[in-house]
Amino acid sequence: MNNLSRRKFIGSAVASGAALSLMDILPSHAGKADGKRIGIIGLDTSHSIAFTKVLNAAEPNPAYDGYRVVAAYPYGSKDIETSVKRIPDYIDQVKKLGVEIAGSIKELLTKVDVIMLETNDGRLHLEQATEVLKSGKKMFIDKPVSASLSDAIAIYDLAKKYNTPIFSASSLRYIKGIEAIDKGKVVGADTFSPAALEKTHPDLFWYGIHGVETLYTVMGMGCKTVTRINTPDTDIVVGIWADGRTGTFRGTRTGKHDYGGTVFTQNGNKTLGPYGGYEPLLADIIKYFQTGQVPVTPEETIEIFTFMEAADESKRQGGKQITLESVLSKVKNK
Repeated sequence: MNNLSRRKFIGSAVASGAALSLMDILPSHAGKADGKRIGIIGLDTSHSIAFTKVLNAAEPNPAYDGYRVVAAYPYGSKDIETSVKRIPDYIDQVKKLGVEIAGSIKELLTKVDVIMLETNDGRLHLEQATEVLKSGKKMFIDKPVSASLSDAIAIYDLAKKYNTPIFSASSLRYIKGIEAIDKGKVVGADTFSPAALEKTHPDLFWYGIHGVETLYTVMGMGCKTVTRINTPDTDIVVGIWADGRTGTFRGTRTGKHDYGGTVFTQNGNKTLGPYGGYEPLLADIIKYFQTGQVPVTPEETIEIFTFMEAADESKRQGGKQITLESVLSKVKNK
């Protein structure tokens, strides 16, 4: 083939199949800047879809700094029916948003810079988080961090071992109205959220955790005792803080599926709600990926899980007041 023929051949190829291949490649690589490739573990929750739609939008908010979801490992709950049945459809949805499906967490980690651990089933989080932490990649862990207090402690111990800070929070930490609260003037709070039960998880760990996290967001750490009133339809958990303040969480299983609360302050009472969606949380996740600084400390997350475990112990003992210290000591001494 002479030079003229060779040039014609190349030009023809580029104008046809080769050009099409380049067009196919370019969109999938758009926005994959070094350090900004997000991988998702778990396509069994609506959170995965919500985050991907925002980050991979045609014109994403500049606040997300070019971070995009580029790959996902779908699994995932295996025996929670409401989660398992979502996976095939969610795989299809993220593919349409330019996300590659990985066959394993090990494979996923070769394609991304940071991780969102979204698996709905908290029982799997310790095993999945361990694999990520060994890689040294930053990781956001969606609620619940785990399906037990002992696993939550183990995950944060591993994060310390591998010198990789991890961030976990509920989007209810960002409920509307909370930004106007002066935390230094809070004298008490009542919060509420749905508290649907799932047989594979301790009671509040599955869904009540969202309202409990709202309570902690305004009250801060320092709860000493917990008492729980339980009926088939409702849970009321009363916490007494070391400084004498009282905070309550009401978990509902009937009526309207809603979130909110009242915060009692030195300057008057403030109302929390309505729910503000996922984007405020997502903004903090991106800041964490950028800086490595966690907006919620490991100590606070572990206290939230201790609070919920103490509530379970109170239920087991017929509503007896339980100290968080006794629960934490029991778990650590196992």
